[in-house]
Amino acid sequence: MKKELISAIKKKELQLAKLKSHIDKSDVCADIYDKLLIEKAILKKQLDDLQNNTIANRIKHLFPKREKLICDYFKN
Repeated sequence: MKKELISAIKKKELQLAKLKSHIDKSDVCADIYDKLLIEKAILKKQLDDLQNNTIANRIKHLFPKREKLICDYFKN
């Protein structure tokens, strides 16, 4: 799974490099470039999640976080 994500990220980087010179010339190329950037970011996030998927991180998600209120910042 990790190798597949890395190869997909490299493929997206190659596609982005090819499109970079054409984004000023065409709106379609700019849209495709933006779409590829988002897809690459998603793949990177999946890779980070895969690497950080430890037992401690799984347990952290089970406990609810206490949200800070604006008044919490002004307490002495």
